[in-house]
Amino acid sequence: MHMRKLKLMLLSFVAIGMLSSCGYNSMVEKEENVKSKWAQVQNQYQRRMDLIPNIVESVKGSANFEKSTLEAVVQARAEATKVTIDANDLSPEKVAQFQKAQEGLTGALSKFMTIVEQYPDLKSTQQFKDLMTELEGTENRIAVARMEFNNGVQDYNTYIRKFPNNMTAGMFGFAQKGYFEAETGADKAPKVKF
Repeated sequence: MHMRKLKLMLLSFVAIGMLSSCGYNSMVEKEENVKSKWAQVQNQYQRRMDLIPNIVESVKGSANFEKSTLEAVVQARAEATKVTIDANDLSPEKVAQFQKAQEGLTGALSKFMTIVEQYPDLKSTQQFKDLMTELEGTENRIAVARMEFNNGVQDYNTYIRKFPNNMTAGMFGFAQKGYFEAETGADKAPKVKF
């Protein structure tokens, strides 16, 4: 009986050593890194969501501003907040779904900014200028967070696909994560008219 326990303990240590050498611990670390980077992406998108009501309120004061444009921004924000993803399920399909919801808001904000150009009085108010500076900074942070997330995903996906790591990944359910991809139409240069 004593010898059997000793053999089981020895076998356990060998199994732990094999798992460690087959990359299990590294997979866990890399997966947690991806989750952390995803949290930063969500954090930056939340920052943008929080700014939008302030921007809408500052524009409402401009009597002639197009109401339908403001409503489109508010509606796009509401739609974007409906799509949330659990960091434990960052499958390519889920990330694409999240990205599509955010693209709707990006499009509404772009149209909004185009129309704002027609209102010089609105653009000259300090509150609006400050909010636009905040929004611009947030958009830059989103781009950086997405890039860092994609770098983490690339590192993780590459690692779990290499041999013999792919065997360990398959045994323990480490699946590939999804990337943020370029938005539809990003491959075409915008037309500029004077």
